[in-house]
Amino acid sequence: MFIISLIILCLASGCQNNSNQQEMIKQEVIDTEKAFASMAARSGIAEAFIYYADENAVLLRNGILIKGKTAIRTYFESQDLTNARLNWTPEFVEIASSSDLAYTYGTFTYTSPDENGNNVTKTGVFHTVWKKQSDDSWKFVWD
Repeated sequence: MFIISLIILCLASGCQNNSNQQEMIKQEVIDTEKAFASMAARSGIAEAFIYYADENAVLLRNGILIKGKTAIRTYFESQDLTNARLNWTPEFVEIASSSDLAYTYGTFTYTSPDENGNNVTKTGVFHTVWKKQSDDSWKFVWD
């Protein structure tokens, strides 16, 4: 009976450690998402998206897939984002059991001037898939 109790205790402890580890990883992803949003506000939308993109990242913009970091850079170079602002807040994160993939979603607000110089604000929902890199950082693979 003692051995069975010890086994159950060890298993329960392992489950708790795994749960704690998953929570720590979730916090890493949330922190990365917040740093991404902060960089977009501080340094510009294009710079932030290029920095946080995985080499094989994919963006979905206006019904078109933009595949790879080079194509993402080219896409943003073609956009006039001079007075545009993008703000977002992650509201949910889930981590794969492998701990190397995650996804987030939340709400965003995008404000940019129209052709008359009047600010137009759009709101919506974002969904981002994150991949852990070899240096333990997180980069997005889908946005």
